Amino acid sequence: MSPRTTRTSGPIEHKSLSPRARAKPSAKPVVKPQVELPASVTLRQLSSLISVSPVELIKQLMRQGFMANINQTLDYDTAARMATDLGFEVARRATAPSTDGADEAKRQGLSEDAKKHLQPRAPVVTVMGHVDHGKTSLLDSIRKTNVVAQEAGAITQHIGAYQAEIDGQKITFIDTPGHQAFTAMRARGAHITDIAVLVVAADDGVMPQTIEAISHAKAAGVPVVVAVNKIDKAGANVDQIKQQLAEHGLVIEEWGGDVICIPISAKKGEGISDLLEHILLLAEILELKASRAGPGVGTIIEATMDKTKGPMATVLVQKGTLALGDTVFVGGIVGKIKAMFNDKGKPVKKAGPATPVKILGLQSVPQAGDLLTAAKNEREARLAAEALRSERQQGSQVPKGARLEDLASLSQAGKAKELNIVLRTDVQGSIEPVRDSLQQITTDKVTVRVIHVDTGSITEGDVMLALASKGIVVGFNTRPTLGAQKMAELHQVQVRQYKVIYELVDDMQKASRGLLEPTYVDVLVGHAEVREVFSSSKWGKIAGSYVLDGKMLRNAMARVVRGGKKIHESNVTSLRRFKDDAKEVAAGLECGIGVEGFGDFEVGDIIEAYRKEQAGEASS
Repeated sequence: MSPRTTRTSGPIEHKSLSPRARAKPSAKPVVKPQVELPASVTLRQLSSLISVSPVELIKQLMRQGFMANINQTLDYDTAARMATDLGFEVARRATAPSTDGADEAKRQGLSEDAKKHLQPRAPVVTVMGHVDHGKTSLLDSIRKTNVVAQEAGAITQHIGAYQAEIDGQKITFIDTPGHQAFTAMRARGAHITDIAVLVVAADDGVMPQTIEAISHAKAAGVPVVVAVNKIDKAGANVDQIKQQLAEHGLVIEEWGGDVICIPISAKKGEGISDLLEHILLLAEILELKASRAGPGVGTIIEATMDKTKGPMATVLVQKGTLALGDTVFVGGIVGKIKAMFNDKGKPVKKAGPATPVKILGLQSVPQAGDLLTAAKNEREARLAAEALRSERQQGSQVPKGARLEDLASLSQAGKAKELNIVLRTDVQGSIEPVRDSLQQITTDKVTVRVIHVDTGSITEGDVMLALASKGIVVGFNTRPTLGAQKMAELHQVQVRQYKVIYELVDDMQKASRGLLEPTYVDVLVGHAEVREVFSSSKWGKIAGSYVLDGKMLRNAMARVVRGGKKIHESNVTSLRRFKDDAKEVAAGLECGIGVEGFGDFEVGDIIEAYRKEQAGEASS
């Protein structure tokens, strides 16, 4: 009989654990840690007392034929035997520890009346991983439908939300085109994921996007389940994958960690039931609940303009019930739900928590990550939408990043807790010394966390991860791409660049101790691309350029960038439109640019105009 079919009620009586349930003894004799246990204790409390994953404790009980949940009450003998098998010296105490009361109702900020309506809900699972490692094929195997064949090039081009039912229990899956979409939604405040499934191809290994997905999942603070896919292919090496995962901070259970790792073949359907069983077990431990009472509230997963049907949006309901005919507002948009479909395209009239639905009836296309709310009436919806629209126009709804200077102020006031850093270096050899130096900065006031490291230019993904994690981006001998620069400016994410390691470490130390002095940062004014090179008897070499964005200013500070690397830095000495001198030239126009001390222009060079500004000041 499957362990899932064996249920218990009330306290679990003492039963001797088998040898396989016992922890492996240490090779060296050590002093056993001590723990005091009351006459009865819940599995959750025992997990907290001995710092062992609830999953491991539940597995021990499952091996004895018990199916327990995290609130299961254990008698002293059973709890003591489990703790002893895990290497603890147990003593008995008279009273049970009090619970912290951090239940789902408290986390959701529900009223006493709303707490009565809390019911278990389906877990929301985001599938992440490197391109072509089998994310959508995994969902295809679960849903028994050919999703992959509908995608261009068999690669997911959009975000899809699907619901599967396993043994009468539902799981909601979100299939993303990448971890950046996952993080972009978090940056907008949409914390919708309960569990992340990381798909890694057994014949390919941990790849750059796999590493980034790990960083994004860790930063989100969600538990990770690893699905090692393509175990049926030649060259598959599951043990090597486990080693690579450990190198990036994901230590699997059989190696002493807390990460569930399941070998699967999405193509042949092998291991899928085991993966789903572990997802449901983890969901049970998380005790996911929501109230179906009240108006529906959900998050926009994706939205598009259909040529025949108009604006369409996929919504993941998070609480309450969304119903056909409801008047809703989302991000300044008002609408009335005229039609609602489930993930299989079938019409539905109602949708409760953790249910994805596609809706018709919005006035325009909302943004992914926006919150959709059902209103009592149209007047209430229009007032709320107008307020949201006003906030968005004023920029107050644009997510904002953190700044090192703000951390220094908070640290000085004793309020700072942690500094999250996204680190980019020029070469692989720089990663370890820079990362180790940063991680040693941690003080009694501030914990420094390097949440992601990589080599090459700073990307938009780095900026989004820093934004979602309330952190900063640090570049060591590397520069941000144009897109990353624009995104950092829009969201006020601080990108700090260093060439010398001791300067980098010194700034972080000062910030963590509240001693960082005001610094000046480069604020980009505009970019121009060199299209032709001319000679001038007065100015020397002139770059015939096209202004890509922003504007070019005479006397502005300037950099000449070739192939992503800075080759010169000085000032704009001349700026001309045709034969006339100009003070500035706007985007979309051509001009001639002279740069002080430089004449070796090449077609394709990028000229960056910028100004110096004290960090923290508002940009004009």
